[in-house]
Amino acid sequence: MQIEVRVFSGLESFVPGVRFGEPMPIEITNHFTGRMLLEKLNIPEKEVFTVLVNGVHKGLDEVLCEGDRVSLFPPVGGG
Repeated sequence: MQIEVRVFSGLESFVPGVRFGEPMPIEITNHFTGRMLLEKLNIPEKEVFTVLVNGVHKGLDEVLCEGDRVSLFPPVGGG
């Protein structure tokens, strides 16, 4: 199965060859969770604040499905 993943705001530094917001196809297996995705991408869990799956906030234990679009964001501040 395949999903599309995008990383933002510095998380791309953990994934060699990937740029900010660039879609990357990732092969996954059945029962593959957001937490497993972070492990596969070598992104420390403490660096991720928001996970969107198909535009909806999800937890790291959410099981991903074929064709899901996942976006990962760190905590960001502004003012």
